[in-house]
Amino acid sequence: MEVLVTGATGYIGGRLVPRLLAEGHSVRAMTRSRGRLRDVPWAADVTVVEADALGGDALDDALAGVDVAYYLVHSIGEGAEFEDTDRRAAKAFGESCRRAGVRRIVYLGGLTPVDEELSPHLASRAEVGQVLLDSGVPTAVLQAAVILGSGSASFEMLRYLTERLPAMITPKWVNSRIQPIAVRDVLRYLVAAATLPGDVSRRFDIGGPEVLTYLQMMKRYAKVAGLRKRVIVPVPFLTPRLSGHWVNIVTPVPAALAKPLVRSLVNEVVCREQDIKQHVPDPPDGLLGFDDAVRLALLRVREAAVETRWSQATWPGAPSDPLPTDPDWAGGSLYEDLRQRQVDAEPQDLWRVIEGIGGEHGWYSFPLAWAVRGQLDRLVGGVGLRRGRRDPDQLYVGESLDFWRVEEIVDGELLRLRAEMKVPGAAWLELKVERDERGGTLFVQRALFHPRGLAGHAYWWSVAPFHGIVFGGMLANIAGAAERAGLERRAA
Repeated sequence: MEVLVTGATGYIGGRLVPRLLAEGHSVRAMTRSRGRLRDVPWAADVTVVEADALGGDALDDALAGVDVAYYLVHSIGEGAEFEDTDRRAAKAFGESCRRAGVRRIVYLGGLTPVDEELSPHLASRAEVGQVLLDSGVPTAVLQAAVILGSGSASFEMLRYLTERLPAMITPKWVNSRIQPIAVRDVLRYLVAAATLPGDVSRRFDIGGPEVLTYLQMMKRYAKVAGLRKRVIVPVPFLTPRLSGHWVNIVTPVPAALAKPLVRSLVNEVVCREQDIKQHVPDPPDGLLGFDDAVRLALLRVREAAVETRWSQATWPGAPSDPLPTDPDWAGGSLYEDLRQRQVDAEPQDLWRVIEGIGGEHGWYSFPLAWAVRGQLDRLVGGVGLRRGRRDPDQLYVGESLDFWRVEEIVDGELLRLRAEMKVPGAAWLELKVERDERGGTLFVQRALFHPRGLAGHAYWWSVAPFHGIVFGGMLANIAGAAERAGLERRAA
């Protein structure tokens, strides 16, 4: 069966693709930028197609000859703009599927309660499902609440709130009833939906075997994680908006994502029916319960075996300007901080340190300055430093790295990062491994900033006095770490 997966760079899409391949399907992975899928483990086993869900000839071409199309894209934000974008994209995608003769659309949406005012996020996802159902193409809309799995935004929010706050005052939404589901079971339903009978076109509620309040989930998480009993006191005065700021401060989930997630938790999201079981029976050992789902997710985190993370998706508001050295660069002012240093180590020793930068390894320079910069970024709605990294040692193009995005990797030679912190302009950091004229190892570090307006110029000159400490220290400390690694390797 020929299958197209949109959102292949995202949390669910990145896990769905290898499972569809394992079932013997031929998979096309759709992305707006082919390079973002270049380094994923399954890249060589799929056909990567560039297209935008908002329509166009590229989308029609991507869907030509497809039997089943998975729609796993949606916007995140506040106000009417993101809702309008979701609506237009779903309509364009459905129309393109109909023209291409696609036999089925599969969409993962959110559980919606009856007779309750929906949060904008849930309302938009429900509307997208209806648009696809009205497209004329048989559609399966799978509706899930909180998805539990290593790297999911919902799990990370639960994890950090519980681990970092042994005692907390919480908003009243912690008493809302929720039916969480393990990501393993979500993926099983998604894969099976490809083979639903042709006359099935409807919504299906999907959920795990337990209905819990968020309060119960935090207490159960603490027990599974081996933490002391948490003291949790719900109060009525913490509004969803204030709660979003609170989650932004305590967890790695930034305000732009935390706010819609929290507003969705105000609603009780419990399955109203279990009709999916008529087509997809439970596995022999049953659906994964809450405790087992948390235990499995924590194991993946501790073993550094997290397959995908919520932060892999393109971040809203991230700059899209080309690198200033590209031939089609638009010109304008460009500031550069260029430093280089000879390293008494082999190139592979230096590269190992470079590729491991960020996350738990840190940035090799003035940790307090980086921490303060991350906190300031979160205070103005940015992503901050706490996104960390997916794997402690390896990176691939397109994934997040603290408040950077990996824009390019040339193995053993170049790591280029694009800034996703809030700055009045576009910024890049390049780390290179080169050979000097005598065959020695040379470390070249370059920071680039393209200012936007007067504020951009003022920003550069306000931070320029600290570059010697931050970037100079980074250059020296990375070189030192590489030299120590080289000594250890030779001694071994």
